[in-house]
Amino acid sequence: MKNIYIYPDELERFALAVLEAHGVRADVAHCVAEGLVQTSLRGVDSHGIRLFPHYLEALKAGRLNPDPAYGFEKTAAATGRLDGDHTFGHAAGSEGMKRAVQLAKEAGAGIVAVYNSSHFGAAAYYALQAAQQGLMGFSFTHADSLMHSFGGTRPYFGTNPICMAVPCEDEEPFCLDMATSRVTWNKVLQRRETGESVPMGWGVDEQGQETTDPNLVSSLQPIGEYKGYGMAMMIEILCALLTGMPFGRHICRMYADPIEQKRLLGHFFMAMRIDCFVNEKEFKSRLQQLMTEVRNEPAAEPEQPVMVPGDPEKQAAAERSRTGIPVSRSLWEKFQDYSNRFDINIQPVER
Repeated sequence: MKNIYIYPDELERFALAVLEAHGVRADVAHCVAEGLVQTSLRGVDSHGIRLFPHYLEALKAGRLNPDPAYGFEKTAAATGRLDGDHTFGHAAGSEGMKRAVQLAKEAGAGIVAVYNSSHFGAAAYYALQAAQQGLMGFSFTHADSLMHSFGGTRPYFGTNPICMAVPCEDEEPFCLDMATSRVTWNKVLQRRETGESVPMGWGVDEQGQETTDPNLVSSLQPIGEYKGYGMAMMIEILCALLTGMPFGRHICRMYADPIEQKRLLGHFFMAMRIDCFVNEKEFKSRLQQLMTEVRNEPAAEPEQPVMVPGDPEKQAAAERSRTGIPVSRSLWEKFQDYSNRFDINIQPVER
């Protein structure tokens, strides 16, 4: 069997125990374990549990702070700045969105810029935190230079994602989580691990030529050519300039730079109360109607109906809740090593 399957609760329990065995504070460990497992559960494997060993190596090397002392400054009625103290991005990001939600409940909207953070995984994890409390949530981050500059010969901006999550009436929130590149860098790394080629259009080599060899990809193509490139710059302004963090090619690279080096990443979070604009119940009902009508649009391929953003993730979550989250053999071997070293049991799904 190619993959090992683990139920989400079991995987989260194991990840939490391993983090705490490494000296990570309980609330920080909870955010990392929950964020990684939720992301894998939703089918976004590139940003899910496969990154767990990398984070542990960064922790041991000193890049990540296991016991942060957050510093929050409220700068106006609806705005604030959060010092993440170089902890895991999942924890700093969760603290930032928590503060944004608090501000929104008081002022109608909350906007928080987070600085001194690190890689925060999937942007959906944070926007969904707001949506699950009945607010509209937005999350942004920047990243190291991996996107091929439109008209250029090398990358300058990162894959700089944008996410919006909104509560609706009869199902999990609407959620659009997208990079401004055609794919994320971690998807290329996945293909390197498996030996699979990448589709044409994903990335280019060092000469700026398109390639299907994942080992030759040196930068990723933006979505919509200059449009995705422009969106990446917009997000860079929010996450680097408004946070005081490095931008573009000045950002510490996740994999290529020494792992003990701090990332100095910035994130940007927004939360908004729906009832400051329209009746909340009516809004959720109309959003549900909108989603239903879009899904009922005529499909070009009858076996593949029209979807709305977030539908593939909802389907993956429903399936993986039943069957378990797949992990590669190599990742399972690392889990077994952690299990033996820290005497922490992990049970795969019996098949």
